Amino acid sequence: MPDIINLNRYRKRRRREEAEQIAAARRLEFGRSKPQRELQASSERLLEKSLDGHRRIREDDT
Repeated sequence: MPDIINLNRYRKRRRREEAEQIAAARRLEFGRSKPQRELQASSERLLEKSLDGHRRIREDDT
């Protein structure tokens, strides 16, 4: 005799698996993770701050 299956649980599990497959495809498509994006943004801000500190004529003085 076959096992009894709760259809609600089956549907939920199937939806979760499909969502995970979509998420995995999008991660491959769009590339970087959030920590990687934040690290690059902070390094860009640091570089911009360093360059602004070396300007001869500041924008607010003109």
